[in-house]
Amino acid sequence: MTQSGVRGEEARPDTVRHARGRRAGRGGAEDGGTGASGRRGAGGRGDSGGRSGGNGGRSGRRRAGRRHRVLKWSATTLAVLVLGTAGAGYLYYQHLNGNIDKGERSSGDSKAHRTEPNAAGQTPLNILLLGSDSRASDANVALGGGKNHRDNPPLADVQMLIHLTADRKSAAVVSIPRDTRVDIPACKDPDSGEEFPATNAIINTTLARGGAGCTLATWENLTGVYIDHWMTIDFAGVVSMADAVGGVEVCVNQNVWDRPLPGVPGGSGLKMTAGPHKVKGEEALQWLRTRHAWGSDPLRARAQHMYMNSMIRTLKSQNVFTDAGRLMGLAEAATKSLTVSEEVGTVKKLYDLGMQLKTVPTDRITMTTIPTVEDPEDANHLLPADDADKMWAMLRDDVSFDDKGAKDGKDSGKKDSGKGDGEDAAGRGDAAAPSDEPAADSEIGVLVQNATRSATLGPVTGRAGDVAGALVRKGFGKATKDTSAALSEERTVVRYPSDELAGDARRVAEALGIPAEAVRKSADVSGITLVVGADWRQGTSYPKQKTPEAGDLPESSDAINGSDTGTCMDVYKPYRW
Repeated sequence: MTQSGVRGEEARPDTVRHARGRRAGRGGAEDGGTGASGRRGAGGRGDSGGRSGGNGGRSGRRRAGRRHRVLKWSATTLAVLVLGTAGAGYLYYQHLNGNIDKGERSSGDSKAHRTEPNAAGQTPLNILLLGSDSRASDANVALGGGKNHRDNPPLADVQMLIHLTADRKSAAVVSIPRDTRVDIPACKDPDSGEEFPATNAIINTTLARGGAGCTLATWENLTGVYIDHWMTIDFAGVVSMADAVGGVEVCVNQNVWDRPLPGVPGGSGLKMTAGPHKVKGEEALQWLRTRHAWGSDPLRARAQHMYMNSMIRTLKSQNVFTDAGRLMGLAEAATKSLTVSEEVGTVKKLYDLGMQLKTVPTDRITMTTIPTVEDPEDANHLLPADDADKMWAMLRDDVSFDDKGAKDGKDSGKKDSGKGDGEDAAGRGDAAAPSDEPAADSEIGVLVQNATRSATLGPVTGRAGDVAGALVRKGFGKATKDTSAALSEERTVVRYPSDELAGDARRVAEALGIPAEAVRKSADVSGITLVVGADWRQGTSYPKQKTPEAGDLPESSDAINGSDTGTCMDVYKPYRW
């Protein structure tokens, strides 16, 4: 998972650059990866319709007995394999744990907070999946080329955020193209202790500025979404995982050969004829690395999404727990291939994560890429488009990317509020609302901060002063503006430090039309603090916000449904043969 070919390929030809807007076509090839999930049909304890006499009843009991024995064997296979004898099982478990490399969850300056549980006490799960172009091993050099770059810092050329909704009924995957320019926060390398100042650069450089924890912090600041874990995989890991699952089916509409052309060096080496193909080993890596043959980085993300969807369908169709060799092979490949954030750095915790992801049906998995525009400062780079903010809002509000959920308002996209880690939402009604009465408006002190800078827009000058002035005119004589540099916050929020100020904070929000769920208790402030976010760039009354609806994705997000088995990649003409 990397830049196609050796490093230095960033200077793209005009033909590739101008193809950025093209989209891959849809072919009619059927994906062979879809299969049964391993669940039994409507035969259980009552298969034969109750007790019956004669041979029919005995036959039914024999069938039920056989099924029971198969189920019992399936359920105990993992225990037998892993445990065996107590000593051998413990040693094998420790061996698998020893395979896993771990790192710090966040090594950058991020203010993102955990999402508040919904009415059922459930919270969303967000995992950042990174593909590293590291050549730090002989295996990676052999697969990725560029031996002279072996000591270079790795780049995170593949970046995908996996969002599992709070009710675990749907999942979304969002990719950011590697050359997208973003704000990168100050980060510290947890291994070397080296500190990196905040900067504005393309997002794939974050991995070299403090590891995956810096990439995670960058995503949190860009999206406003709290990310629970990260996982990284390198060249060799991709190959071993593809082999472990027995290959993944992909499809192209035309013959493809991603090779060097005059004036266009590099290329993944992918060569295949039109139609569906099962790729494994190095060919799987070639598919994931190919860029020139598709025409752009966003289209490379589309090819990666097709691969991931196909792999998910393949895994769902395989009854891993009844195949001892496959089970052990997958366990070895997975634990050796991944580096993960330390809080999920054991086999059991990774298994638990996998079980949560397994519950999502394929037709409720949506793969997307953020909408982008060409960077006016460098035509080889991209910037997030305005439509990307809509996708971030859907993730923050836990609104499903598909529209296949319940229509009665009880699906995962409906939740109480956006309370963060260490913050309590006030004014939600009933028992959740604090009971204290606010002081007189003239006695309430408020500090107003300008946080209107967003991922795509600069700060609006004077916003803190404008809103503080509006509060003074409304009778809040102690309202003042914060004169420090503009901050960045996607949404406007009123924070207060202690319960006795909850009523005052609610009163400030009410005066300006700010919704009650935006009033939060926070240890980050010493008094009532109104943070004017990027959602309030003009006016002195908070604008009404449109609530995102399930499935309401921007057309430019290039969404692919996980059950779509008829999708093929179009090949950019110079790379057809």
